[in-house]
Amino acid sequence: MWGIELRTNSEISLARQIFLSLRKRILTGDILPGELLPSTRELAKGLGTSRNTVCEAYDMLLTEGFIISRQGAPSMVTEGLHMIPGNAGTTQDTKKEQPAIHWNFKTGQPDLSLFPWSSWSQMVHRALNTLPVHQLEYSGPKGYEPLCREISKWLMRSRSMEVNPEDIFITSGATQAFYLLVDILYKKNRPFALENPSHPGIRTVINDRNYPLCFMPVDRQGADVSWIKKMDLSAVYVTPSHQFPLGGILPAVRRASLIRLAAEKDYYIIEDDYDSEYRYSGSPVTPLYSMDPSRVIYVGTFSKTLFPALRIGFAVLPKELQKKWRHFRNYLDVQNPVLEQIALTEFLKIRKMDRHVHHMCRVYAKKRETLLSAAKEAFGSQISAWGDESGLHVALELPEIKFGKDFIPDCRKNGIQIQTISQYCSDENCHTDKLLLGYGHLNEKEIQDGIAALKSLIDASI
Repeated sequence: MWGIELRTNSEISLARQIFLSLRKRILTGDILPGELLPSTRELAKGLGTSRNTVCEAYDMLLTEGFIISRQGAPSMVTEGLHMIPGNAGTTQDTKKEQPAIHWNFKTGQPDLSLFPWSSWSQMVHRALNTLPVHQLEYSGPKGYEPLCREISKWLMRSRSMEVNPEDIFITSGATQAFYLLVDILYKKNRPFALENPSHPGIRTVINDRNYPLCFMPVDRQGADVSWIKKMDLSAVYVTPSHQFPLGGILPAVRRASLIRLAAEKDYYIIEDDYDSEYRYSGSPVTPLYSMDPSRVIYVGTFSKTLFPALRIGFAVLPKELQKKWRHFRNYLDVQNPVLEQIALTEFLKIRKMDRHVHHMCRVYAKKRETLLSAAKEAFGSQISAWGDESGLHVALELPEIKFGKDFIPDCRKNGIQIQTISQYCSDENCHTDKLLLGYGHLNEKEIQDGIAALKSLIDASI
């Protein structure tokens, strides 16, 4: 009756089903403005339900203004409700089914199978059971103070980096730090300087705001900072300990030059230290922050060391920026969830982090060796690996090959997920002879089989 079909096994009440059905017909014009609805008794009889159910549905329509009801008169549809129906419900899904990916060389993905989930679960459980009631209140944009203290100690142990816990601000990953910093640091008509190639996250954040950009070319030693000597900038973004994606370490001369420029031109440097814990030859590289904490904003994350879904990162801020940061963060999302922060505090405090990173360094070093050996066996002496022995990815140069726009789609069709370095460049004609392969999450057989499949595809396309 009246186009209403009731489903008794639905989780939606019968009254709400009637309301939703009538509302839809009113909005689409099936029931016209000024049209009289049947009496509650009549509609209840037609639907085989109780009159109280129909009365409840009519009350919903009346409350939200879809009908007008006067005592002793039938309910009438309100004027001006007819809406032109959209195409969302009628269009067919034209997306083609994507081929299955068998070898996924995505970057930045740790091996989650080796994370100590049992220990982490116990820490989260303890945090839940011991959490004081006042910790359930708003705590503000700074973050959980005990976690800030443990991060300070972790930075000293892992990077010989002296940081005051008061200067550490917890974030929802590194991306949120970039999101906040871009607005905090922007100076009208002054561009942000990025490495070329560089991480798409920071570039996207800047482009979305229509802020100007300029680029520093990257060689095997990282960013060439001489390109920005005469420029007035909003800020400079660099990955000095493990350039993304080419992997170089910014040498001391370039670091000193960059810091001098920042002081002379009065801007800040954003240092993204996204995975320098994993270095397979020697100790982790000392952060740029250690050379001048007053000019460098250090951004770190636990996505690569623990797991991406944790969504806990941090920024070490100069005092002059902290008030502005608090304001921006307070009106973005206020704070991170407290349970994960408490669990991470214990994870750091009992040195579980230290042991986990030490273990994973050995694991990833072996995977890297497997990838490079497989690549050299497949492509011979022509192949060259870029970057220091660190991180969860490697850039491979094949100087006799140019990877065009069709290469990535062709890889996907053949079950291979991979990136070209040119995808991360401001100019798609840069570094066209290089591929980027992440390996942290893959086992040795997947790496070897993936390289073999890549070799077959490249041979077929030449």
